[in-house]
Amino acid sequence: MSLQQPPSKPASSPDGTHSNREHTWQVKANDRDFNNQFTKKGFLCFKRRKYADNVIKTRKYNVLTFLPFNLYEQFQRVANVYFLLMVILQGVPAISTLPWHTTMIPLLMVLATRGVKDILDDMARYRSDNEINNRPCDILHSGSFKAARWRDVHVGDVVRLRKNQLIPADMLLLSSSEPHSLCYVETADIDGETNLKYRQALSVTHEELHTEDKLAAFDGRVLCEEPNSQLHFFSGVLHWRGGQHPIDNDRILLRGFRLRNTHTCYGLVLFAGLDSKILRNCGRTVVKRTRIELLMNHVVLMILLFLLVTSLLLAVGAGLWESRFSGSLEAIVALSEGFSPAYWGFVTFWGYIIILSPAMPMALYITFEVIHLVHSRFINWDLQMHFPEKDTYASARSTSLNEQLGQIEVIFSDKTGTLTQNIMTYKKCCVAGTVYGNLPATSKKLKPVDLCWNRYADGKLQLHDELLMERLRSQEDQDLREFFRALSVCHTVMVEEKDGDLLYQAASPDEEALVTAARNLGFVFLSRTQDSVTVNELGVERHYHVLAMLDFSSQRRRMSVLVREPEGGLKLYCKGADIVIFERLAPDSPHRDATEKALDGFAEETLRTLCLACRSVEEGFYREWIDEHHHANMATQGRQQELEAAYERIENNLTLLGATAIEDRLQEGVPETIRTLKRAGIKIWVLTGDKKETAVNIGYSVKLLSSDMTILEGKDLRTLLEPMQEEKSSDSNNIPRLSKETVWTNQELRDLHKLGAQRKALVITGPDLEFILRASDSAGGAHGQQVELQKRFVELASSCPAVICCRVTPLQKARMVELVRRYQGVVTLAIGDGANDVNMIKTAHIGVGISGQEGLQAVQCSDYSIAQFRFLQRLLLVHGRWSYIRICKYLRFFLFKTLSFTFVHIWYSFFNGFTAQDVSDRASLQCPELYRVGQYQELFGYRVFSVTMLHALLTSLILFFIPFGAFLPSALDYQTFAVTVATAAVFTTTAEIALQIWTWTLPNALAILLSIVFYFTLTFMLHSFILHQTWPKDFLFPGASLSTLRDPYMWLIVLLTVTVCLLPSLTARALDTVLRPPDLHRVHSSEGQRMSVSTVELRSGFQRDQPQRRSSYAFSQERGFGERIASGTSLRKGKGSRRAGRQGLGEQQ
Repeated sequence: MSLQQPPSKPASSPDGTHSNREHTWQVKANDRDFNNQFTKKGFLCFKRRKYADNVIKTRKYNVLTFLPFNLYEQFQRVANVYFLLMVILQGVPAISTLPWHTTMIPLLMVLATRGVKDILDDMARYRSDNEINNRPCDILHSGSFKAARWRDVHVGDVVRLRKNQLIPADMLLLSSSEPHSLCYVETADIDGETNLKYRQALSVTHEELHTEDKLAAFDGRVLCEEPNSQLHFFSGVLHWRGGQHPIDNDRILLRGFRLRNTHTCYGLVLFAGLDSKILRNCGRTVVKRTRIELLMNHVVLMILLFLLVTSLLLAVGAGLWESRFSGSLEAIVALSEGFSPAYWGFVTFWGYIIILSPAMPMALYITFEVIHLVHSRFINWDLQMHFPEKDTYASARSTSLNEQLGQIEVIFSDKTGTLTQNIMTYKKCCVAGTVYGNLPATSKKLKPVDLCWNRYADGKLQLHDELLMERLRSQEDQDLREFFRALSVCHTVMVEEKDGDLLYQAASPDEEALVTAARNLGFVFLSRTQDSVTVNELGVERHYHVLAMLDFSSQRRRMSVLVREPEGGLKLYCKGADIVIFERLAPDSPHRDATEKALDGFAEETLRTLCLACRSVEEGFYREWIDEHHHANMATQGRQQELEAAYERIENNLTLLGATAIEDRLQEGVPETIRTLKRAGIKIWVLTGDKKETAVNIGYSVKLLSSDMTILEGKDLRTLLEPMQEEKSSDSNNIPRLSKETVWTNQELRDLHKLGAQRKALVITGPDLEFILRASDSAGGAHGQQVELQKRFVELASSCPAVICCRVTPLQKARMVELVRRYQGVVTLAIGDGANDVNMIKTAHIGVGISGQEGLQAVQCSDYSIAQFRFLQRLLLVHGRWSYIRICKYLRFFLFKTLSFTFVHIWYSFFNGFTAQDVSDRASLQCPELYRVGQYQELFGYRVFSVTMLHALLTSLILFFIPFGAFLPSALDYQTFAVTVATAAVFTTTAEIALQIWTWTLPNALAILLSIVFYFTLTFMLHSFILHQTWPKDFLFPGASLSTLRDPYMWLIVLLTVTVCLLPSLTARALDTVLRPPDLHRVHSSEGQRMSVSTVELRSGFQRDQPQRRSSYAFSQERGFGERIASGTSLRKGKGSRRAGRQGLGEQQ
């Protein structure tokens, strides 16, 4: 007898109301011609197909668009526009002072270098696209299934998928090989969870579409909503054979799901490619630019303005000089060629623009790219960020963002797979007031308990408590046996036997860990049917008749099962959150205080706790209650409320059995890393798709939360964010509310707002967050009240040292990052390991992907990739900080050098008639406070640039006027004067750089020496007789440098000039060291000492006089499997089931 599926519920929106969405998306099965007739507006008056194909293209360029698009991107850099203008000016003979190719060739080199790098990055994206587009699947075509690729899938196609394959597009599930067409999926790429979820086909398609011929003849038409980014909501209707069948999210397989525990399934493609929900959440690729690069654009504009003003003043001076003095000098009259002073001033203006253009030299950006490339290689070569278990190294996938790593202020982190391994491990339990699993304090290494007597043990449980095993096997401690019996019976785990081994699949990893622990300790869950559970209890096989299963929900926070024992008695087993269980205990329930104390101890160790209880049920009460339960289950209105009332009636007067404690295993070094990053002044936000209890518990485990923090939640947030006065704009009535009730009074919350920031933490869920983010969706822009709401939220969240956002979608993650960027103006970093983190990674200033268990989607879209979260502290505090310091020093002294020499040209104009590493990597990690220098932009900003300008101005005055004054009494030789000034300038800038070197090494010593050698070598070459004979018009002064450098008087002038130039720097450094010693000096003074690094234990900061307990049993985010188990829709019927027929169908071609 087939079990009838209950009528489909009307599609509803997440808030429980019926959807009012218009169903304007129309898809017909097996009819590409029908689906291709729909078009939408394209470019200008052209039309294009409405339905996207399934080809993914994340690359930015192709053969035709590379040159224009790449040049457009590169000329977003103001300096490149500046250099192009210089090339154009140098091409005008009347004003050219230098050959045009002297600027054109370096400009082409800069553009070519950056272009090659961009095309190599784009080729990597192209290879990734090809890998995804060529994944295999089977498409129904011409009456049979044929092997195809993802790129061949179109809207309206019927697709066949097999176990462990990824879903290629958003599809309506038509049928599967499982009973009642259930389909088990893993959604790690969507929400980060690795526990199984299920989808089920409509009863009409399940019953009719079970052969290949019927699937080929299927001509149903689906009317549904337009493509959108809501992952947990779908609304549509299937029209087929004159009937209308509502479709909700439980019938939909999304792209990115992985098929598990289901041999074969069949689906109708509704949304393909860029229309699919996961790609709607992925965002677009943008060109990221660092703060330094944006600042350099402004610096270039300032220098350009300075050059224009200076050239204008010098041009006016040239015109005045020409009108007053040129007539009295015959040589000048001959050179003027009869031009008027106004024309001479005009030409001089452009000539000085070219002469002074080295103030922003091309070499600055060429060297800039080289430094970026070298810093990227340093990251790739760092062996301390190598993960040997997977042989994975850190990788700088972007070479232009390195210095931004040294300025991070907020980190947005995923939880599952990023902070945790998503592996649950049974650790301890408390039964009848006795705690089992504690390690003796005197022993460091103990051998685990031998479980070889249990043939079902999987060898993964590391148990060190011999007492537990002795009491359990002695069969004297009935409380202990009843406790583990409850673990093996009260659950919704599915079991499958493969190669003689039992494989468990659960709705949550916690539940699987507990059932597996009971299995290893001798209470083995063997099988289940619709109305029975079979358990092997210490070698004795027992069958329990399941009379009712009271399923889990997020409101109930518990589940129960009512069974008839083999002896005939009725027993209710219940498990759930400690608060919920303790409310339902009988007044005389024993061991309550001892269990509460044990729970406090488990919480201090940041273990996830769960309480178990039971009660015996009398036959008379059972018969009365089962009738009430049946009546509630059959109700057409208020069904859920009636069921809750029935559940409440039986789930009371419980007897406490005990509590369990399991560990959500963190990645190695996560608490230490977070503590170090917080000391560096970096705030950490956790954005996760997991439920609140799980996320909060992980927050305590990783030391993001502490027991002395005040936790702000959604209902408290409403009172803080919404206007206190009722007379605010009437438009505020249209703003959705977080909650109707308030936990604290306004005065209490105002007092809370005055507390220190270190005592607040914000925990908010996705539904509550949506009302804040909703303003971002407005096509006409956010309303003023909504903008103010967003600003207040960001201000409040930024004042908290810890923020946790739970049950958020990938799009909400990205919007959170965008809000913080928009209203705080801080540098952000996003880190994650799954496809659900891609949008967040793209939106942040820096995106870091972890090559974890959820694939490489995050890595492929990231700027940097690492193998473990703990490597992030080295990436930021060492490589980021070093890159920022090196780049800032380079820019400061490059600008100082060029501006100093540019000012010398200006002073000369008045006399020629107006013609034309700090600390080691270990110290960086031990003193993370040094990282704040990048957050506050202390090493390069407008203030530093202004000081550099003044320093360059002072140095130029010294470089020009000391040699000028020294040569004035003598017969002035302009070439001797020029060589002297140039030599003094080279020695001055080299000495300034040497003063900034903290640690001398062979490479930097050679760099200093070779730069001086190159200067003299090039000077002699440019003044050689060979070049003069070859190009007499370009090289006019042969032997000038040789004769000048032989003169001791010249060297005395150089020595005096360099000494005077260095006096301001030496004086400033001495005063800075004496009057205000920074952290850097203290680190240098202590770096030679041995510094002990305290390790962070995986313990929370609980105080003994303030016991607190957190229960976070991680049930599935969706409802449990209880309803499916009770109805039998999730259970296989055996060898004669329809699955065998379906498998046979799956093999047909």
